Amino acid sequence: MNGLNTSDYWFNLPDELIAQTPLADRSASRLLKLGKDGGICHGRFQDIVGEFNAGDCIVLNETKVIPARLRGLNKNTQIELLLLRRLDDKRWETLARPGRKLRPGDSVRFGEDFPGDEPLTAVVEEITEDGNRIVRFEYEGVFENILYRLGETPLPPYIREKLKDSSRYQTVYARHEGSVAAPTAGLHFTEGLLAALTEKGVVIARITLHVGLGTFRPVTAKTVLDHKMHSEFYKIGLSQAKIINSAKNANARIIAVGTTVCRTLETCAEDNGYLNPGSGWTDIFIYPGYKFKIVDGLITNFHLPDSTLIMLVSALAGRENVLRAYEEAVRQKYRFYSFGDACLIL
Repeated sequence: MNGLNTSDYWFNLPDELIAQTPLADRSASRLLKLGKDGGICHGRFQDIVGEFNAGDCIVLNETKVIPARLRGLNKNTQIELLLLRRLDDKRWETLARPGRKLRPGDSVRFGEDFPGDEPLTAVVEEITEDGNRIVRFEYEGVFENILYRLGETPLPPYIREKLKDSSRYQTVYARHEGSVAAPTAGLHFTEGLLAALTEKGVVIARITLHVGLGTFRPVTAKTVLDHKMHSEFYKIGLSQAKIINSAKNANARIIAVGTTVCRTLETCAEDNGYLNPGSGWTDIFIYPGYKFKIVDGLITNFHLPDSTLIMLVSALAGRENVLRAYEEAVRQKYRFYSFGDACLIL
């Protein structure tokens, strides 16, 4: 059956179309508009306000990327830790490179090459089934302050150029720290565009989902059903749930800005479309055959072949439609992935 094999979501993407740097103007990206009927047309993101009606509800993810990559020393070996998930005040689940060098009881010191900085030490407590390291940080002072001095913004592995301005890997509306990757569909928005949407009568709601390492991981299972989805923390406040429910009750469209918003809303929505406020962890996996409960449209970037993200997009717009749109984007030389162009599905 088409759509259940991972290979059903493959497409040929030339390396030169993978965007390495952001555009000078966030909203200057191109916009491919894909209808659920398969229709395709082209535009510019800065003109996206014209695609919405008064009363439509656009939902943003307010997560903020933390400088989650730390580089230090275990004895004389250079070690990199990527912070994945905070377990309590001092304990984190991390990805260690090279992991084989770190066993329980080992420690990594950071900041010794930066005169004036408080030293930071990570002590390995255990190794998870996935090979990640649970570490306990030892330090004096405020951890967040130390992290912002010693840490680096963790860019996806397909971006090889150094980012000159780390704020360009944050949305203009980022507020709540906790992600190791940006919700990249939102990178195209400017304060001016958000103001123009509000002036038109478009309703803007805000939720949080902290993007985890799973966003970088390819699907290695041969079939979709065998893939194990990663888990991420989300939060939907009562006031924001009321905004979204009010729009839904008025038969207005609910537009998710990014797959992270889509997954959060679908996790918390009942079958009748009512959205429950709350917080927790979601590992929802959306692929063709899924019946959407609340999301009517999606603003997103162009995704990796064979990824869970292109599967989610295919669930909303149809696999054949999406692959045809991606082929068109390649022909038209759209920019792909985190710093690339945008796609609007309505």
